[in-house]
Amino acid sequence: MTAERTPTTMSALQRDCPARLLLDQIADKWTVLVICVLDEGPTRFNELRRRVDGVSQKVLTSTLRALERNGMVERLVATSGPVAVTYRLTPLGTTLYEPMLALYGWTTRHIESVVDAQDRFDRQAHIATR
Repeated sequence: MTAERTPTTMSALQRDCPARLLLDQIADKWTVLVICVLDEGPTRFNELRRRVDGVSQKVLTSTLRALERNGMVERLVATSGPVAVTYRLTPLGTTLYEPMLALYGWTTRHIESVVDAQDRFDRQAHIATR
């Protein structure tokens, strides 16, 4: 960000706006699911991986690092006894839970309508290609 550019003049509609990168991350399905799990409390890596069914170790690590870099997740390393890594939401990350929950809720409430629309579209596309 340059000295002339202030956050109030930034717009994600502009290609060079850093908010686009942030939107890309927070709109990611893995981010949404990780935020939903971490809102329940601090969670160890392997527990996160079990709870977020289908996420690979590589993708989960990448998601957590990006969230940590952006100040939304804190990584806690316990050095007493065996090394254990726990993740928790920061106060900034906690502010994401409500919008993430709304998006998650919308998805679960409307998935049947979306699947119906996809089926209609696919049938029409199939008819049109005959």
